[in-house]
Formats: sequence, C-alpha cells, structure tokens
Amino acid sequence: MELSKIIKYARGDIPVDILLKNGKIINVFSGEIYDGDIAISGSRIVGIAAPSRNLKEYQAKEVVDLRGRYISPGFIDSHVHIESSMVTPPQFASAVVPYGTTTVVTDPHEIANVLGLEGIRYMMDMAKHNPLTVYINAPSCVPSTHMETTGANLAWHDLRTLIGEPYVLGLAEVMNFPGVVYGDNEVLNKLRIFDGLIKDGHCPGLSGKELNAYVTTQIGSDHECTTIEETQEKLRLGMYIFIREATNARNLMPLLPMITSENSRRLCFCTDDRQPSDLLDEGHIDFMIRTAIEHGVPPITAIRMATLNPSEYFGMNDRGAIAPGRRADLVILSDLKTIQIHQVYRGGKLVAEHGHMHDWHRPKSRTMLRSTINIDWDKTNLTIPAEGEQIRVIGAIPNQLLTYNLVEPATILDGQAIANPENDILKMVVIERHKATGNVGKGFVKGLGLKRGAIASTVAHDHHNLVVAGTDDASMMTAAHAVADTNGGMAIAQGSHVLAQLALPIAGLMSNEPIETVRQDVDILLKSAHDLGSPLHDPFMTLSFLALPVIPSLKLTDFGLVDVEAFKVISLWQ
Repeated sequence: MELSKIIKYARGDIPVDILLKNGKIINVFSGEIYDGDIAISGSRIVGIAAPSRNLKEYQAKEVVDLRGRYISPGFIDSHVHIESSMVTPPQFASAVVPYGTTTVVTDPHEIANVLGLEGIRYMMDMAKHNPLTVYINAPSCVPSTHMETTGANLAWHDLRTLIGEPYVLGLAEVMNFPGVVYGDNEVLNKLRIFDGLIKDGHCPGLSGKELNAYVTTQIGSDHECTTIEETQEKLRLGMYIFIREATNARNLMPLLPMITSENSRRLCFCTDDRQPSDLLDEGHIDFMIRTAIEHGVPPITAIRMATLNPSEYFGMNDRGAIAPGRRADLVILSDLKTIQIHQVYRGGKLVAEHGHMHDWHRPKSRTMLRSTINIDWDKTNLTIPAEGEQIRVIGAIPNQLLTYNLVEPATILDGQAIANPENDILKMVVIERHKATGNVGKGFVKGLGLKRGAIASTVAHDHHNLVVAGTDDASMMTAAHAVADTNGGMAIAQGSHVLAQLALPIAGLMSNEPIETVRQDVDILLKSAHDLGSPLHDPFMTLSFLALPVIPSLKLTDFGLVDVEAFKVISLWQ
C-alpha cells in the first residue's frame, strides 16, 4: 500500500477495511494488557484506539466485536524443519495456522541433503500462496559432516545463489561446530558470505574456549540446549536461545525454571522436528506458550518469547507485535492462561476459526521431483562377522537427541554378531540410498525396546539414507525393501510380513496426502511398533536421529559408527 494512503487510514480520513472492537490488546512492547480497538487496512494495522484515551472511533467497512477477548500478535516458530511433519508446506500450514502460528523460519536441510538446490527451490515454491509466512535460512551443512553419503553437496558458492531471495534471511544452523572451532575453510567461507545476515547455530554441549571460538564468528543462536547450565553459559556470551519442544527432543520442561524477567528477552520458542500426531493433538508454538504459563511464566513473557523476541532477532520488524504499520497477523484468544484460540488473522484476513482453517485457493505447483531411491541391493549385506567379544552400542535416551556411547558383550552365533532383544540390543544398519554405492553402516542400538521384528525409514537425519533396526536380518530386509518399493517412507515388518507402512515419495521425506491421512498411517505404524515391544512414544523419530553425526555421542552413518566427540569413524569392536 502506498505510504500516503496508509497515513490517511491512520488519521481516520478514510474508512478502514476491518475494525476489531472491544478487545484486550496484549502489548509485548510495554508488557501491558488493555482494552482497545484495532484498525486494519489491507494487510496492515493502521491504528489502535484505546477507549480510555477518548479517541474517536475509526470508521470501518467491517466491524468485528471481540466481546472482551484477548488479541495477541501471531506466533512465530524460530526454527523448524517442515519436512519432519512428513507433509508439504501447504499441509503443514493447515496444521499450524489454526493454533495461531502465522510465521515460521524453516531450514530445508532435510530435502537439501537429498536433492540439493532443487529441493530447496521446491520448498520455496510450495511455501507460496499459503496462509502462513515461510522464511528460509540457507542450509549450512549439506552434508552435515564428511562421514556420510548424501544426495547433494552444497558448497559456499552454491549457497551464495540464495542470497537476495526475498524470503531467505541468512544461514541456517551451523551444525559442523568442530569445523567452525578448528577453522575449516569451507565452513568459514559459508560464514563469510553471510556476513551481516542471520547466522543460526547448533552446538550441543559446546563450552569454554571452544564455545568462545564458535560465538566469535557471530553465530547468534542455539536451539540445542538441554540443561540450565548450558543455556546460561550461552546466554552470557550473547546468544539467543531457542527453547525447543520437538517430538523427540523435549527440552521445554527442563529449561522452564531458568526463565526470568532479566533473561527472557533473549529467549524464543521453536519446534525443530515435530510429527503429525503431536502437531494435531498437542499443537505447535501455542503448546509451548500454554505449558510455560502453566509452570509459572507470566503470560505476556511467554507470548513475547513467541512473537517480539524472534521478530527482533531475525529483523522481521513488520510483525511480532501489535502496532501501527505492523502486519495484521493476530491471534484472538478466548482465555489467556490456557491460550484458547478463537480466531487467527494473517495479513488482515481471517484464516482460521475455532481450530479449523478457512478455505483458501492455492495454484497447483508444476514442480516435479525425481525419484531418490537408488540402492544396490546386490551389495547390501547385513551380516556382521565377529571380531571380538565387546561391541560399542549406541544408547538411545528417551526424549533427547543425545546418545550414550556404551560397551556391551557381543552376542555371537555361527561366527556372526547378532541382536540380543532380551537385553534390548538391536542390530542397526544404514543403507546408502542416493548413489547406489553399496555402503552399509552396521552397528547396534540399545533403548528402542523391540522384542521382535524391525523398523525402517528413509527419514534419517541429515543424510536421509535408509536406516533399519531390528531383532533379525530377515525382518530388517523385509522392512527395508518395503520402504524402497514406495520410493521412500517408513515400514515395520516381522519376518517376511510387512505389518504397516507409510509412503513418503517426495524425497523419501514427505507425502502428498493430507496431514490427517499421514497421521493415521503413522498411528498404525506406532501401534505396530508398540505391539512388537517398543515402549517409546515414537521409535521412528528416535531411530531417525541415531543417524545424525553432529549430536554426541555415538551415531551411525553409511560409513559406520561415528564418535561425535572425537569427530571420526570408529570400530564397532572395543
């Protein structure tokens, strides 16, 4: 809208499009809640009238009486991988907008590790024309390390082509923190070309002088904090902390006690990786706000962490607060303590009400993606010849991405190391699926809890090869083939029988189906996994992060076992 016309609307010379009357405005600038009306023209707030100041009422084409309900700025997710919802951006929008999320900052490094720039541009295209603003940070780690095979490799000069794109804010989580700390030139070049722009961090457990070295590069945030002590050290060095509540990394409750009036302005909320059932049942950023309030965080503080704080960190000064000139991204709340959402406005338009989206039209995308399943099955051998009596075992930790580096007695049969489900030790393999190299990383994992059968998935952060864990090789191969036959996805099998599966043909990560359909298929998978003995909330999500070689302490890629702290591939045998 032309500036002089906006001013006329603000002065009240011209009737505005919408007047939200009789609301209680949540002011995240001043920390107040007061009665007021909000005037909207086009996508912008053009005026605020507080009855207590005896301001003349705005004339409007449409008047909406809020009947004393609260008005909050739209919620912002500071860091999310949309691919982890297993649906495309339009379906993701349909899930989160009714919960009050109007803006997300996404890192498409999941699809980038499979399809490179082609995948990133697919996500950018699919993010258009939806009732959700999607900003993108350019993936910094494709691949995340040199110890895995991916479908693409994005160098600094590849990322430079994204700078200047209207919805690209900066550089996404710099996961290769050893590369930063020890001055890897390729990593430093990526930081150099994004000088002056946002640079998000990822440095779990980093401390002391190494953390100083990391922060010196002007990486400004971290979403991997799991303890109050770690959070405090990073806050003191000037980092913003994105408190995370993902499906498999639930850090909100452990970190809530550290929130104070003094430090809350450097804290934001993010969901990182959240699967369909959690999105649809628990919610999104609203769930984090609600939980924070339930545990003693003042409501305005909690809302500010989801609105003004991220808007200021990312330089999105057109949103994140209720003020003239800002976008009319607004959440109407029936109750402040429970964050009961009545309506959601995005850019001045009512897009959701009573938990349901209003219909919207989105032009059909013409972007086509190639198949991404390329496996040399003739070279795929799951057997592990015995080479000793002790094995290193990945110890899965419920609700955390960190793992233990365990040493356990090997179970040997006919000269082969095998699973020992009686002691909760399963065989785990990572089968390379991008370039048909025949690579198979082999190891063992403790903590998945399966008593029989196997689970398999092409969602394996961040290389997204085919990861399988199970009690026997036959079940593992059945599950692996079932996933490959649907061009990617998830499956659970026992012996030669496939018990349940979910097709994810878009890069082996996402479905074309509605999120409700995907959720139903995931629920069937999880029930099958629970029937086979797993006690975990979501063993597939746990499995997917056991392949990520940038979070301590022991992980598995198609190269083999990775000691993350030593940052090298090590022997399975102790």
